[in-house]
Amino acid sequence: MRIGIDVGGTFTDMVLIDDSTGRVLLTKTLTTPKHLSEGVITGTNKILKIAGAGIKDVDYIVHGTTIGTNALLEKRGVKTGLITTDGFRDVLEIGRIQRPAEGLYDFSVDNPDPLVPRYLRHGVKERVDSKGKVVTPLDEQSVRDAVAALRKEGVASIAVCLLFAFLNPAHEKRVREICHEMAPEIFVSLSNEVAPEFREFERMSTTVISAYLQPIVQRYIETLQAELKQSYGRVDLRVMQASGGCMTADSARESAVQTVNSGPAGGAVAGEFIGKVTRTPNIVSVDMGGTSFDIGVIAGGAARITSEGKFDGYPLRISAVDVHAIGAGGGSIAWIDKGSVLNVGPKSAGADPGPACYGRGGMNPAVTDANLVLGRLNAGYFLGGEMKLDLERARQAVREHVAGPLKMSVEAAALGIVKVVNANMAKGIAVSTTQKGFDVREFALVAFGGAGPLHAVELAESLGMKTVIVPIHCGAFSALGLLVSDTRHDYVQTIMKQEENVKPAELTSAFRALEKKALAQLASENIRPKDMEVVWSADLRFSGQSYELNTSVKRKTLTARDIKAVSASFAKLHERIYAFTAVDEKVEFVNLRVTGIGKSPSVKIARWPRGAAKPPREAQKGKRPVFFEGRGLVQCPTFERALLRAGNRIAGPALIEETLSTTVVTAGAVARIDEFGNVRISL
Repeated sequence: MRIGIDVGGTFTDMVLIDDSTGRVLLTKTLTTPKHLSEGVITGTNKILKIAGAGIKDVDYIVHGTTIGTNALLEKRGVKTGLITTDGFRDVLEIGRIQRPAEGLYDFSVDNPDPLVPRYLRHGVKERVDSKGKVVTPLDEQSVRDAVAALRKEGVASIAVCLLFAFLNPAHEKRVREICHEMAPEIFVSLSNEVAPEFREFERMSTTVISAYLQPIVQRYIETLQAELKQSYGRVDLRVMQASGGCMTADSARESAVQTVNSGPAGGAVAGEFIGKVTRTPNIVSVDMGGTSFDIGVIAGGAARITSEGKFDGYPLRISAVDVHAIGAGGGSIAWIDKGSVLNVGPKSAGADPGPACYGRGGMNPAVTDANLVLGRLNAGYFLGGEMKLDLERARQAVREHVAGPLKMSVEAAALGIVKVVNANMAKGIAVSTTQKGFDVREFALVAFGGAGPLHAVELAESLGMKTVIVPIHCGAFSALGLLVSDTRHDYVQTIMKQEENVKPAELTSAFRALEKKALAQLASENIRPKDMEVVWSADLRFSGQSYELNTSVKRKTLTARDIKAVSASFAKLHERIYAFTAVDEKVEFVNLRVTGIGKSPSVKIARWPRGAAKPPREAQKGKRPVFFEGRGLVQCPTFERALLRAGNRIAGPALIEETLSTTVVTAGAVARIDEFGNVRISL
């Protein structure tokens, strides 16, 4: 057995897979924001009880954590210092001298403040040139002065980013030794280990983020490991990475930056998985939970991986699934601004106190309250009846904060809340698709999370999409993605050479050296050789360009012909993405990348029992009034998803309820249950 745990802002999702029988079990428990590990232990106990199993039956647990993500979003990282080459301490603030792209014409928008203020940034005397040669030896006294000053200021962590350290890390390593001698209690992050590639600003930003989060992530993982050990004894705990792969908890403690956005990455991996199951290669995956709306793009059957991302405005040079998140979830709060305009989010009611209908002290109307008022949620069947919702509290919150100020009915106000949050989500999808050259109409929308299926059909209609897939186990689908993911480690080396100067033997040797690191790391995590896979690629560009494209490289002893083939592949990729290729320009090899993968056991979705086109009588639970735009209250048939059969067809308007979610099928849409129990809706 294996357990996947996805800690969200409102709920902690649990999925257990029994590999011997193929059973997939899932449940939710409220997240415990003040002590996240408590919710994890509670959820683990709950899922084991449902399975009738003990921890001894579990091979490993994969955990998607938001601890680093939230600390970065809320600026709750530790006090951090920076040691860099003398004269370069302002690189962190100068950056690329660019305004944020999303606020190009907004005079009030600015880049985020550096995570390390100027008084905590110190230069040390040393210099390595662009070939990795030491020009000025490290002045150790200047390092000692910097460490003493930072220790006096009470920093908990130090980022070390020296010029060209990715080519020659000797000075950075010596700086760490001095830090440990003088201040062993302070965490130290080195750029040559965190992001060993060129571009000083991005490398420095990534190293600072790692240092900023390291103590928090390490303490959390150590606490969770200790509590798991106290409750169950020894447990094999693994942690999801931003790249869509998992790593051991021990590795995660040393690589905090890799955990940023790890939960949403699990959702994108799950979307890729369901695309293979349903033979749908082009997918926009959307995970709408209690706090956020996470968008992933699966094109040609694979989730998009990038090494040039940003998080909350800060450059992040790590391999990461390209997931775009916005503050739009079931807990997103509706509010009226000074211009009497209705807004929804990004602030969320979270798990404590939660939406007004939870009856836990929340007074502000959230998206969940609006859906309850509109009749789209069943007050007595939330979480399968485990948690009762209070309709009157929801109506009161919508009436007091939206309907009253805007002088409209409670139902119209609730519909307005849903329409606004849908518009926010549609805009977020456009950022991930249309703005990156994809025609969203050629994609299917795969919706999951507790709230995703409630909004999916209306969202797809607004975007001109023709297909919506609500996958089996949709209520905790990101947690399933954690169990679908493989162990993964990424390695990079900057070479910066034009094609004509690249020697095949030198290139092969560099790839083999990175591969050796990858295989050693996988072996240390007890991955069997037969489950190991290694992938080579390179970042290429035309001479003079300031961006690169990652291009696949065959894993073999390379020849001059292979190098030309890689360049030709890059040119084709460039033409596909940008609609042109510079045939007369020289090609540069910038970075070499090696990915080591440890294959996880495959997850097989059981085939669904077959039935006639008409749903069986026992699947229909009755009818209830649901409010729709332009139609008012409509009596909608309500179906229990677990009792539907493959081949059943349901014409909208209708509701399909399950333990952890509800799917709204609007008028004109037709839902069909496929062979694996997924709800496939045609618009």
